[in-house]
Amino acid sequence: MPLKIQGRLLERQLRCRALQSPLAGVSDRIFRNLVRRWAPDALLFTEMVNATSLELGHGRLKMDGLQEETGPIGVQLFDHHPDAMADAARRAADAGAFLIDINMGCPVRKIARKGGGSGLIRDPDLACRIVEKVVAAVGLPVTVKTRLGWCSEHNAIGVEAAVNWCRRLEDAGARMLTLHGRTREQRFSGTADWNAIAAVKAALRIPLIANGDVNSPEEALRCLRITGADGVMVGRGSMGAPWLVGQIDAALSGLPIPTTPAPLDRLVLAKEQLLALIEARGDHGLLIARKHMSWTCTGFPGASQFRQQLMRAPTPAAALDLLDQQMQRIQ
Repeated sequence: MPLKIQGRLLERQLRCRALQSPLAGVSDRIFRNLVRRWAPDALLFTEMVNATSLELGHGRLKMDGLQEETGPIGVQLFDHHPDAMADAARRAADAGAFLIDINMGCPVRKIARKGGGSGLIRDPDLACRIVEKVVAAVGLPVTVKTRLGWCSEHNAIGVEAAVNWCRRLEDAGARMLTLHGRTREQRFSGTADWNAIAAVKAALRIPLIANGDVNSPEEALRCLRITGADGVMVGRGSMGAPWLVGQIDAALSGLPIPTTPAPLDRLVLAKEQLLALIEARGDHGLLIARKHMSWTCTGFPGASQFRQQLMRAPTPAAALDLLDQQMQRIQ
């Protein structure tokens, strides 16, 4: 059965219960195209878009060409100004967004201290006004990605606070929640509390997507068994592994799991991504590609030293030469 997400005017349906998380500096169109090879039906997301910056004319590149992409693409927005968020949501809908997601979970200090991202957890009244404004602005489903809370309370009080927080978002009009099983204070330390996610899931009427520590098909299946969630969202585990969402989708669908690419295939993928980034961003594409290559170029003797060489490559041509030489050595 497809997962149904009801908007104010439009309903969206998802066959795939594995979602790709928005990742700042990572989930651009080139990365999404790679993920799409293994997960043609998955809901993918843009990098998060600052609503105020969009209003000022910045950040539009992150939403360019959405209508040309295959499969569902959500636009994630962040800010603490309700009117700016509503305006940005209208722009995202016009650009071809499958749905609008509001970031209320980013733990980065410079965002949270200004009241955006996870900072909204400390101001639930403002958070709810933002949801209400965005819901009224668009006919698409409006969803929220958030965390269990601001501070760590590993007890019944902490779980109750998480339930109340998520219920308020539901009452404000959010039609699906993605819940990371950590607090803002934890950032990415410790382990995700899947039992707390289960308690929130049991208290909601809308779909809930579990997020946090889902880094393999096996972990995804275990997460769903524990949480009872309607799906899983993959975040950091897909960095350097664009095949992971597709592998999890296959596992959840009871289908054969695609094989993880061999080292040579990873190098081919890294070269392809570098070439695409150079075409899109010129020499600056090399700077963007470095992190991707450091994640992808693994699994062969001398991989660590090779990655160090790649990071020092002064030009795109030099990096391409290094990749070609390493591919010849592995062959």
